[in-house]
Amino acid sequence: MKLLVLVCAFLLFTCVTAAGQQQADPQFNTSVENPAYKREGPRVMFDEAHHNFHTTEGRYKPFVDLMFNDGYRVIRNRQPFTKQSLSTYKILVIANALGAEEDDDAGADDSAFNADEITAVHDWVKDGGSLLLIADHAPFGGAAAALANKFGVDMSKGYTFDPENSVANLPTQLIFSRENKLLASHPITEGRNEKERVNLVRSFTGQSLKGPEGSAGILNLASTAFDRPTFSAETSSSAAGRTQAVAFKFGKGRVVVQGEAAMLSAQISGADNHPMGMNVPGSDNRQYALNLMHWLSGILK
Repeated sequence: MKLLVLVCAFLLFTCVTAAGQQQADPQFNTSVENPAYKREGPRVMFDEAHHNFHTTEGRYKPFVDLMFNDGYRVIRNRQPFTKQSLSTYKILVIANALGAEEDDDAGADDSAFNADEITAVHDWVKDGGSLLLIADHAPFGGAAAALANKFGVDMSKGYTFDPENSVANLPTQLIFSRENKLLASHPITEGRNEKERVNLVRSFTGQSLKGPEGSAGILNLASTAFDRPTFSAETSSSAAGRTQAVAFKFGKGRVVVQGEAAMLSAQISGADNHPMGMNVPGSDNRQYALNLMHWLSGILK
């Protein structure tokens, strides 16, 4: 186990070093053959008001372009959430908000949202809005925890490992598939037809979640999964029964909470343009992203 920790720590250092070179993949195909909305699709607020690590013109540009080509009208937001500011939108996307400007600054894991904002988002969803809340491993989980808790979602706020269901030698890069039975059957994974059916989703180092009663875990964690407060910590706790994505209806609205962010991006890093996210061959992350938005907008029941 100590050897595993040392190996993981080295891999994390390598990933962190490469992270400074991470950028959106300009070659990623964001075209959509049959857009869900031909005209005047739902308005999507993409949050950039809370020191977000992912933005519309940054690492999440491929996601935003994919949604735009599927007919959504994506508008970036740089103002605090209020009842009025949310009122004209159908979907709110928050990707890796922070409590400080940089993820290594003091206070980065403090709540990114004040009490009034949390209440505004809660009430907006209850009245029919749809929330996609994405919060990665530490410190992002801490920054989003108060908002998640308002909807009954518990965030581990650390790092999730599963050596038995991950990419070789990368125990935090998890695999959720129909074959390993960790990918749940849900409208998000079934799509509208066989062509939209999702069979395998990869994640790239995130945290674990526990949804409220009646919620559906989508990317479920095996009995072999465990959480650590930091990547190299020696202490751990079981993540069995938890998930990296949860979906549920809330009042008249809908909520999806993701415990890992890169799976909905399409990034490249390093001199060899190593892919990470929807651009990784062999995964259905691209279709999974489309299906998520289809469920949040009500196309999928």
